[in-house]
Amino acid sequence: MRDVIILGGGVAGLTAGIYCMRAGLDAVLYERIATGGQTALTNEIENYPGFPTPVSGAELTSLMEKQAKNLGLTIKSGNVTSLTSAEGGYCCTFASGNTDYAKKIIIATGASPRKTGLENELRLGGAGVSYCATCDGFFYRGKEVAVVGGGDTAVSDAIFLSQFCKKVYLIHRRDSLRAAKKLQERLFALENVEIIWNSTPEDILGDARVSGIRIKNTKTNEISDIKADGVFIAIGVIPNSEIFKDIVACDENGFIITDDKMETSLKGVFAAGDIRRKPLLQIVTAAADGAIAATFAAME
Repeated sequence: MRDVIILGGGVAGLTAGIYCMRAGLDAVLYERIATGGQTALTNEIENYPGFPTPVSGAELTSLMEKQAKNLGLTIKSGNVTSLTSAEGGYCCTFASGNTDYAKKIIIATGASPRKTGLENELRLGGAGVSYCATCDGFFYRGKEVAVVGGGDTAVSDAIFLSQFCKKVYLIHRRDSLRAAKKLQERLFALENVEIIWNSTPEDILGDARVSGIRIKNTKTNEISDIKADGVFIAIGVIPNSEIFKDIVACDENGFIITDDKMETSLKGVFAAGDIRRKPLLQIVTAAADGAIAATFAAME
C-alpha cells in the first residue's frame, strides 16, 4: 500500500506531488487526460509570482511537471471511477478496471467549464461552440465570434481572440465586468471588441455549424441576433466531484468542503484546487492547496 495517491494532474495535483516527494513519501499521481488541467489551456498568465512577463499555462504546468518528475514522482494515466475504504487506507478503481491502494488520498480533479443549458449548445458542440479559446480560437482567424461571460476567463478569451478574429463580441449579463482591472483596461483598448452589456444568451443559432447567437437584454427584454461564426462559453466552472459526493461532504454546488489542512470529512482524504470550496479559484491558490494537502498527508 502506497503512502499517497493524488487524483488529478493540474496545478494542485502537481504541487501536491512535489511536496510528497520532498517529504519522502511513496506517492503516485493519476491524470485522466494530460497534466496541466485548465491552467494548461490558458494563453497568458501574468499574476503567478516569479514571472515578470506573462507565461503561457502550458509552459508553466510543463515546468511543474518536470520539477515533480525530477523529484521522483510517478505520473500515470487513469480516470478514477470510485473511491472506497480498504484495510489501512483506501482503494481507487479506474475506468480501465485497475486498482491502486494508499493510506492517504489527495483529490485534485479540478473543475470543468459550466454550460449555459441552451437548446443548441450540445448539438453544436465542436461545430462552433467552444469552452477553450486557446484550443479552438485559431480556427476563427478573420471571422466574427462571441464570448459569453464577464470574469477573468471571459475577458482573457476575448483579448486572445481579438489578435486574429475580425470582430469579438463580449456578452455580459451585467453593466460592469468582474474581471481584474488590468484585464479590463486591456480589453477596453481593443478596437475590434464590442461589449454587449446587460444581456444574456437565449439560444445559439445554426444548422450544421454556428451562425450566430440570440441574446436578450435584461433591462428591456428586447431579443436580438448577433452574427457569429463561433461562440465561446466562459461562465464559470463545475467541480469534478460527482464520484465523491457520497463519500465526502460537499456544498450545494458540489464543491468539496475541507478544513484548513485541506482534509475532507473523511479522515485521510484531502482535497485541493478548484474542486474545493473556497473564495478564490486561482492558480496560486491551487498551488497553495496542493502544498498544504501534501504536508498534512505526510504528518498525520
